[in-house]
Amino acid sequence: MDYRTVITRVLDGWKDGVDAHRPDEVANYFTEDALFQGAHPGYSVGRKGVEEYYEEQPVGLTVVYEIREIRPLAQGVLSAYVDPVFTRPDGTELRFHLTVILLQQAGGDWLISHYHVSRIVE
Repeated sequence: MDYRTVITRVLDGWKDGVDAHRPDEVANYFTEDALFQGAHPGYSVGRKGVEEYYEEQPVGLTVVYEIREIRPLAQGVLSAYVDPVFTRPDGTELRFHLTVILLQQAGGDWLISHYHVSRIVE
């Protein structure tokens, strides 16, 4: 199994949803019980919280990312350390470190089960 392909496929789908401001599409890349901690102080559990978080983001927000590290944790479980850069519509860039844990589903698809960002303050 090519772990980079798995992570890239999921993160590209997440990115496409963010770039198009389609929060429901973004949420579909997460498990039903995903633990999600974005740039806000709180966290949420489940797709609804992910969808609400991305609904609050401005239309025109885009993201690019670089995968730094990938680790298989167990059969059907991957961890990735990623550096995303979000660009607001006014051109302001926000840099983060992101850790995601992906779980392989019964049908073979991979979804994000855990998402945690830390903002890089420069």
